[in-house]
Order: sequence, then structure tokens, then C-alpha cells
Amino acid sequence: MASVHESLYFNPMMTNGVVHANVFGIKDCVTPYKMALLVLLSELGRAGAQLSLLERRRLNRLLLPLLQGPDMTLSRLHKAIEESCPNLANSVQIRIKLMAEGELKDMEQFFDDLSDSFTGTEPEVHKTSVVGLFLRHMILAYNKLSFSQVYKLYTALQQYYQNDEKKTGIDETDMELTNTEELEGKMEKEELDVPLREEEISCSGPLSQKQAEYFLSQQASLLKNDETKALTPAFLQKELNNLLKFNPDFAEAHYLSYLNSLRVQDVFSSTHSLLHYFDRLILTGAESKSNGDEGYGRSLRYAALNLAALHCRFGHYQQAELALQEAIRIAQESNDHVCLQHCLSWLYILEQKRSDSCVLLEHSVKKAVHFGLPYLASLGIQSLVQQRAFAGKTANKLMDALKDSDLLHWKHSLSELIDISIAQKTAIWRLYGRSTMALQQAQMLLSMNSLEAVNVGVQQNNTESFAVVLCHLAELHAEQGCFAAASEILKHLKERFPPSSQHAQLWMLFDQKIQFDRAMNDGKYHVADSFVAGITALNSIEGVYSVLLSIAELYWRSSCHTIALPVLLQALALSREYRLQYLASETVLNLAFSQLILGIPEQALNILHTAIEPILAHGAVLDKGCAMFLVAKCQVASAASYSPPKKAEALESAILNLNEAKTYFAKVDCKEQLRDVLYFQARLFHTLGKIQERNKCAMLFRQVHQELPAHGVPLINAFK
Repeated sequence: MASVHESLYFNPMMTNGVVHANVFGIKDCVTPYKMALLVLLSELGRAGAQLSLLERRRLNRLLLPLLQGPDMTLSRLHKAIEESCPNLANSVQIRIKLMAEGELKDMEQFFDDLSDSFTGTEPEVHKTSVVGLFLRHMILAYNKLSFSQVYKLYTALQQYYQNDEKKTGIDETDMELTNTEELEGKMEKEELDVPLREEEISCSGPLSQKQAEYFLSQQASLLKNDETKALTPAFLQKELNNLLKFNPDFAEAHYLSYLNSLRVQDVFSSTHSLLHYFDRLILTGAESKSNGDEGYGRSLRYAALNLAALHCRFGHYQQAELALQEAIRIAQESNDHVCLQHCLSWLYILEQKRSDSCVLLEHSVKKAVHFGLPYLASLGIQSLVQQRAFAGKTANKLMDALKDSDLLHWKHSLSELIDISIAQKTAIWRLYGRSTMALQQAQMLLSMNSLEAVNVGVQQNNTESFAVVLCHLAELHAEQGCFAAASEILKHLKERFPPSSQHAQLWMLFDQKIQFDRAMNDGKYHVADSFVAGITALNSIEGVYSVLLSIAELYWRSSCHTIALPVLLQALALSREYRLQYLASETVLNLAFSQLILGIPEQALNILHTAIEPILAHGAVLDKGCAMFLVAKCQVASAASYSPPKKAEALESAILNLNEAKTYFAKVDCKEQLRDVLYFQARLFHTLGKIQERNKCAMLFRQVHQELPAHGVPLINAFK
């Protein structure tokens, strides 16, 4: 079931996906890369009507990330421009070459000519536009340079161009040694819309305020939406350390460092960065400026709240409770109802094992609605639904509650909670044994588009909800015998959620469970036993079998068939109490098997008709095969007292059911059950006098039997 408490983390640097950063003391400065952008803007103005509408649109889309992003190499800049307009890219390259190989006065004349862009009745650039502000900042920064600084800038431009020339020469040499197909494949992999590669980011010097804001917002967005596209944890931390070297009081950089440490489950570094973030907020006075005198206390209480969330995430519940008590105390002193509501939500998470936790959660939902906090109210409803699902409430009541929360989601455009709600529905239908409904909900979430705007090339909704439904989808395919499709889904999960990501444990658990089921189907019990240890390590509860059904099976193996009946009746009562329809149907099948062993096959057939429909509609392929095999066994046992014509008819019907069971077992490659079916069919054909069919089944039985270890051929002494 999708957990909802992960969404309760307070993220003070994100508002509608935008990072609010303020790099104090870092001004815009002129660099060779920015001079290349100035050349691009100048040539763009000169080209004017010569550019087609499509080229102009492409260049307009290209300009913003170029202006806001970090400096890049000249070759990458040229390639980016070339993809939008090849002619303009050549003009820019020639202009930069003339300036770099010319004299210092050429660069001075270039900056003097930039001011002409604002002159005239219809200037090329408006002063208040994005491009206009960039030009004005660069002109102002250049005019403030001393002569020695101007000369250093000129030599840096020459070095910038020469480095590109050297790289181009090396690439040309490599191209001579590379065939055309390899070169085309390499070019196809390099796309402008994807984030910059690590080797192409140049943060060796101080970034400007806008560059730092763009870098942080881009990486924070990627960590949320598509972690695989973000910088690796080690490289991102290196860049953040470099950023903090020039400005240690950059609070938002500390917060991104905190998020980065969470990726690798580094409790020490994440705690260190989180505390530094709130310390810098207080030291710089950023909170006080925006919130008055209340800013200092706000930072303290939210620092305690985030620290509680951090400890809870790592399982340090005692430390989390202490930090939460501190946050509650400060919030009560400041009369901060919003912070208190966050604290109340986390208090439920820490105390959800207590009997009165449901009352606490209901109170939290009412308060959140009262104070106009739809996000917290919806999370509370989601948690209530999850709790009541485990308590055995009917599905229609749970779906009505989720429908009410969905109204909040769509009203306030809470896309993340829409995903969580659909993932919850998928898990609830799986819990209740309705695989068809679960499949429908999973497909619905996968086909939805995110309400949040993300960059082209970034995977949308790369969240826990998607991981949950993809895992369920893989398990559903495996249950139906589509192991190749399940493997493809798991492969996609491994690529989308790498082992170091926070949601990787989900697919690891499902992968182990699917491999366990396949080993059991193949009769490789020693292999299946090794997977139990892996499953238990990931989830201790999943490592425990259905205890009552296992006890009943032990009684069968011990020939204590009458003792198994009360145990099965207890299992049936529990399944029906908690609305677990699929488990109830499986328990009825076990009861029918017990009645068959006790010599009352007619009664077994009667109760089979009440259980087989849900199994065939929502069950796994293996369970369908076992159910049809059991029906055939009961038909054969019941036919013993029939007249010869009626007996022959019953045996023919049993053979048809065995054929269906054989199809199911073959689909999941369950050789042991397939061997039993073939043996049973051979005996029935022998009784009916069909020698040719008997010999065919006997031959197939011998082939399968030679592949398996000899454990005898149990006909009616085991259900599965």
C-alpha cells in the first residue's frame, strides 16, 4: 500500500516548483560564455527577417535556458544554436573567432555597439524584457571593469576559443577513426533538452545569483520528478560544496545538500545540512525580513519539525518524538496553527500503532479543513482510508472517502495527491482480491499526464505512487504467467528508480516475490527458500506465510483431516470479516479439498461452485489451475456411485476440466502440477478404454517426470 507520510515533508525552498534563493554578495559578471551569448543576441538582431518563423521560435525557446544556466563550452553552445539555426551558428562562430584573434579594441567596440540595441523608435530589444535586462547587466558590469580586468577578460576569451579549437581538432582526428554509423548514433544521443552532463558543467568560479537560482531549481525539480536525470549524488555534492565555498551563507544550497544526502541514506550529512539550512536562515535574517519579528521563531519550529521528519524517516522514533515535542512547544507559544497541524499529522505517524490513533487522525483532518489546509486534509483522509482498509471496512465506503478527497485534489490542482489516491485504490483492490479493478486503476495512473510543468525530456511523475502501481502491474502479469512482460516492467523500474533511490526497495521486494513464486512453480524449493531471506530483509511481514492455511496443510500431511476443518473455518471467518474475498475463496477451496479427503465429494462440489467464480475472474493462473484440478478430482470421486453411462459422462467432463487445468499449469511452467494432471488423465483414459489418448498422456507424463525429482505422485493428498 502506498505510504502517504513521505509527502508531509515541509520543503521551504519549493513553492509551485520554484526555488526561492538569494545569493548574497554575488553580482553578475562578464565571462567568455556570456560574451558568446551577447554575440548570439547581436547576430540574432542582425538576421531579423532572414530567419524563418520556425527558426525564430526554436531560438526563443533556446535563449532562456542559455541565459539562466551555468557556463558551457563553446562547442556545446555552437551545437545548441546549430540545431535551431545552422546559418546563425556559423555567424556566431565567425564573430567570436574574429574577436578572439583580433585586438583588444575589437572587444571594446563590440560592447560599445551593444547599446545601439536600445536606440530608435522601435528598438530591437526592450529594456525591461529578459534579453534587455541581460544586455543591460552585461554592459553595466563591463563598464565597471578596470583596464587590467578588461585585459584579463580578453585573454580569457582567447583561451575560451582556443580550448574549443583544440577540442575540435581532437574530435576531427577521432572522426577519421570512427565509421559513419557510430558517429550518427553518437549524435542522436546528445539532445539539448536533457540536463547538462557532469563534465559539461563549469562551476569552478562563483555563479551569479540567477545562475545559482537556476542550478538549484533545476536540480531540485529533477530530484522530485526524475532523479535519474539529476547529477549523481557525489557530483552534485561537489558542486554544492563549490557553491558554498564562495558563499557559506547560501541557505538554499544547504537545503539541496540535505535532499541530496537523503538520496544515499546518509543520516549524518542530511542532519548536518538541514541544521545548517535553518541556521543560515536565522543568521542572514532572511526569515525575519519576510515574516517580521516572527521569522526567527518560525525558523526554529520548522527546523524542529523537519528534524522530527528526518528521524522518523530513518526509524529513529524516540529522537523524532523529542524533536516533535519541541516543535509543538514553540508553535504553541507562537500560536502557529499551520505548524501545529503539520505536527499533529506527524504525531499520528509516530503513534499510529496505538488504539486511539484513528481518533487523533480524524481530529487532524477536521482541523486541517477548518484552517484551510487542503493538502494536509487530503493526506489525513488517505491515511484514514489506509487504516480502515486494514480494519476490514467495505470497499464502497473506502472508495466514497477517496472520492471526497479527489474533489479536493482537482479543486486545488494537487497532482501529487491525485497520484497517491489512485495508487491507494490500486493497493486496496489488490488487498481485497479484485485484480481486474487493480489493473484498471494502475493503467489509469500510468496513462495520466502530470499537472506540473516539467522540462522536455524529464520523466513526469517519477514518484512513489508510480513505483507502487508499476510493482503491482509486474506482479499481476507474473500471476497470469506473463513473466516476460513482468521482467520488462521490472527492468523499467530498475532504470527509473536506481538501487540508490529512496523507492528502490519497492521493486526489490516485488522482484524477490516473483522469483520466489517462479521457483515454487518449478519445484525448486531450495531456490525458493533462499528468496525468503531476501523478502524478509526487505519486509518482515511479507516473509511470513498465511499461517492458518499452512497449519491446515500440515494437518493434511499428517492425516489429521478432521482437525484441519476448524482451522479452515477460522481462516474463512477472518477473511470474510476483513473483506478479503480472494483469500476467502481460496479458503473455501481448501475446505472443499478437506471434504473430498473425508469422503464427501458431493458436498465439496457444492461449495466449489461458490468459490470458483472469483478465482477464475481475479485469481492467479496457478490458482485457476489448482481450482480446476480440484473440480476434476471431486467429479471423479463423485462418479464412483453413478450408473455406467452417467459415470462415463462425468469422467469425460473431468477430462475437459483437466485439460483446462493443464493449460493453466503449462502457462506458468508448473511442472509438478502438470505431471499430476497428466497422470490423472492417463488413468481416466484407461478407465474409458481410450488407449491412444492414454498412451499419449503416459508418454508426456514420463517426459515431465524424468525432469523432476521423484516424490511420488500425490493424487488427492495435497491441494497444491
